[in-house]
Amino acid sequence: MSRLNPLQPRCIHLAILALGGQGGGVLVDWIVDLAEHAGWTAQSTSVAGVAQRTGATIYYIELIEPTPGLRPVMAQMAVPGDVDVLIAAELMEAGRAVQRGFVTPDRTTLIASNHRTFSVEEKMVPGNGVADSEAVLAILRQKSRQLVIDDMQALAVSRGSVISASLFGALAGSGALPFSQAEFEAVVEQSGVGVKPSLAALRAAVGVAQRAEPPPPAADPMLTAARPLPERAGAAGLQPLLDRIRRNFPEPAWNWLGEGIARVVDYQDAAYGHEYLDRVGHVLASAGERQAEATIEAARWIAVAMSYDDVIRVADLKTRGERSARLRREVGAQAWDVVGSEEYFHPRLEEIMGLLPRGLADWLDAWPRLKARLSPMLDRGRRIHTHTLRGHLQLRFMAGLRGRRRGSRRHAEEIAHLDAWLAEVQRLLSQDALLAIELLRCRRLVKGYSDTHARGSSRFDRLQRAARELAGRPDAGAALGRLREAALKDSEGHALAAQLQTLGLSA
Repeated sequence: MSRLNPLQPRCIHLAILALGGQGGGVLVDWIVDLAEHAGWTAQSTSVAGVAQRTGATIYYIELIEPTPGLRPVMAQMAVPGDVDVLIAAELMEAGRAVQRGFVTPDRTTLIASNHRTFSVEEKMVPGNGVADSEAVLAILRQKSRQLVIDDMQALAVSRGSVISASLFGALAGSGALPFSQAEFEAVVEQSGVGVKPSLAALRAAVGVAQRAEPPPPAADPMLTAARPLPERAGAAGLQPLLDRIRRNFPEPAWNWLGEGIARVVDYQDAAYGHEYLDRVGHVLASAGERQAEATIEAARWIAVAMSYDDVIRVADLKTRGERSARLRREVGAQAWDVVGSEEYFHPRLEEIMGLLPRGLADWLDAWPRLKARLSPMLDRGRRIHTHTLRGHLQLRFMAGLRGRRRGSRRHAEEIAHLDAWLAEVQRLLSQDALLAIELLRCRRLVKGYSDTHARGSSRFDRLQRAARELAGRPDAGAALGRLREAALKDSEGHALAAQLQTLGLSA
């Protein structure tokens, strides 16, 4: 709290970093109302970020205790080293506040939510680009005078409120402001909107701020485990698939095979599930002493390869009832509310042609002038409102083409690519099982659709060539693993090029 001499009025400086939609403005209004009702002078300013996730809005508040006869001059922006309370509505925004110098160990109470909203840079990385949360937490503990941190987002949502309410409660429980909890609650009550859930979130956050022990570490969002293979299938037509897994495959792979079956059947049909087990079975037959490990990796990555993203899949996922229900939960919609949703579609001409039978698509390829005339009509972005009957039916029509997927050119190309990869894996299993297993794992590079899929496929093909070039080396498997990790590090491919050079392979 800033006071240069005993005669200077008490002044409290607060900074708030919030993303779009997190209610940062509401939180600022509550803090200003809280101070003004207590007779303090309050002023707030804000500097908007570039976008909802490329930058947070920074709010700045100054509170000055009652000073009869004096008119304070207040600052317009937070100054590094001069912040008493820093509130961050997301973990990495708290880290950025430290980086900006807004958090100092001799002065700042830091209140933060430890949940993650991934940044554009994190999402762009082909592999796991998620920043190290534990490293950020260690810095927050080191740099702050007092740290109040928990999953404020989950705490609020579980009580039907938004994160601004739980952050306001954490501020009340921290003791950083000279106001009672009753005064905090009175401000929420006077707002008149969502009072009951907001008070519930506020009171829960007060308890979080006042507890002595730190919260348990958040679960790693990138770590998942396969669910146990069920005894009975939910549909009669799927039971033969479960029986076949138990009869023909090693038990350590059962759970992963169950996950794979669930994925490919949801993607296409039960017959596609049997095709999936056929392919995994071919790998198992060639695996020799490494049967369990090879079967697990084959179960994982063959399922991914067989459920490639296309326009049909995207349309199907965007019109499912569970997605609509999730969107309604996220915005807190009541049963009588109408929730609008706008989907952006921009399939390339090649993706639209991929839906056609191979013969027709090849015929169009032979007529470049016709393709050039079709391109402006088809190769453009579309905004589809799926809450309307017209928009919903448009996407459901696209999703309904699933039954024709097997006859499409895209499917023929994907299956040919898949079978060529598995043939290479089976050949390598008889020579170097570890190298073959690493080649199975390389399928992780191929994901998404459009340009993302093209880039991933290009890198995957380069690693498949590298596997052939490395065959015969004593460390071939480990070397291919290093190449895969390098390919997953950045979207530009610089790390992969450097690793290829280190191994003496051409880029």
